[in-house]
Amino acid sequence: MAPIDKIEEEFDYLVIGGGSGGLASARRASKLYGVKAAIIEKARLGGTCVNVGCVPKKVTWYAADLAEKLKEAKHYGFENIGTPTFNWNEHKTKRDAYIHRLNGIYERNLQNDKVTYIAGIGSFVGQNEVEVTADDGTKKVYRGKKILIAVGGHPDIPKIPGAEHGLTSDGFFELEHQPKRVALVGAGYIAIELAGMFRALGSEVHLFIRHDSFLRSFDPMVQEVVTKHYEHMGIKIHRQSSQQAIHKDESTGTLTIDYKDKDAPDGSKLEVDTLVWAIGRKPDTPWLGLDKPGVQVDAQGYVKADDYQNTNVTDIYSLGDVVGKVELTPVAIAAGRRLADRLFGGPQFSTRKLDYNNVPSVVFAHPEVGSMGLNEPEAVEKYGKENVKVYNSGFTAMYYAMMPQEEKAPTKYKLICVGPEEKVVGLHIVGMGSAEILQGFGVAIKMGATKQDFDNCVAIHPTSAEELVTMV
Repeated sequence: MAPIDKIEEEFDYLVIGGGSGGLASARRASKLYGVKAAIIEKARLGGTCVNVGCVPKKVTWYAADLAEKLKEAKHYGFENIGTPTFNWNEHKTKRDAYIHRLNGIYERNLQNDKVTYIAGIGSFVGQNEVEVTADDGTKKVYRGKKILIAVGGHPDIPKIPGAEHGLTSDGFFELEHQPKRVALVGAGYIAIELAGMFRALGSEVHLFIRHDSFLRSFDPMVQEVVTKHYEHMGIKIHRQSSQQAIHKDESTGTLTIDYKDKDAPDGSKLEVDTLVWAIGRKPDTPWLGLDKPGVQVDAQGYVKADDYQNTNVTDIYSLGDVVGKVELTPVAIAAGRRLADRLFGGPQFSTRKLDYNNVPSVVFAHPEVGSMGLNEPEAVEKYGKENVKVYNSGFTAMYYAMMPQEEKAPTKYKLICVGPEEKVVGLHIVGMGSAEILQGFGVAIKMGATKQDFDNCVAIHPTSAEELVTMV
């Protein structure tokens, strides 16, 4: 490899990717350990989560939740509410302004922590050298004694005629107006969250899934409850579906989807205003030039990294969505901080790494889903059916006591225990407030709680969460 003519600057720690994991690692290295660190980011600081993921998604989920509560308020005696209308464009404008403020806060945090911010596309040109191409096309080369790859991923779209007429989850946040008719393709949490929000805000929603249920990595109870309630909400679920082509009417902007599903095995058509692809994500590795230092990736393009975030190349590390282990923002943050401790914190941190077991996760569906640990089939496979005991509770949350049956959303909880001590290895909850409930119980499970520990905690009444400490 030819020598680099000019190095713009050398850093102790050079991080490619200004998302949650990269920011957390660089800031910790600089603030706690005095390391000369830099962040290279090609888009807006904050990564997927802040700009086109968790944060703006949750803001829109709040709007959808409010829409449902406004409809339900009459059952609590509120009068003269009228028929509220939702101004999508105003909501988007305020949401965009909020995200813009967050981008500024992230940049100021880097300044406060003395982390250099380098805007542009970073690509390896050597084992310790990264070339950054700025928006104006200028190129500069930086050297890092240690380099972290934390570039995340991007939404995938299928290879079918007309697929480009659909949006991705990124494009959802660019919508200026609410579509009256929308189709979503996908069965993971992104598709399910967007479908629930669209429907709660009044859109006609079609959800295309490849199998008979969605959220298929979750416990069967979760799949059953949420699928049934989405149909109750009026979402049309197209099971065993596939799409053959997408056609756009240039005069009206409407899309026609050629598809097959369980009800139309010979094919049918659907006209919608908007189509959203939510079929999965791919790692942002093709443009990184990983062949220059020889960093290995798997068949899907994910960087190969061990439990300590080491790649196969000395002094090059990777974490977050680009390694494809547990693609959640808090996981990337936790891994990034632990990596900074291990690399720069001294011998006492030499074995510090993230434990990927028992990571709590939520789906901001309608109703919410919380999940941690093993689902029931996984527990049975791992421990044997005779060693697994499952506790279930299904009930109507008190909030719905004032409402007619057809307007009540379900609440169901499942606790999965193993062995004679009944150690809790799985917790799965569906219902209002599940995200907040799970955080506290997650601590208990991470500490190795048993069913007896749950039982020993006095219930808080009246709450939904009390069901988790009173199951029999």
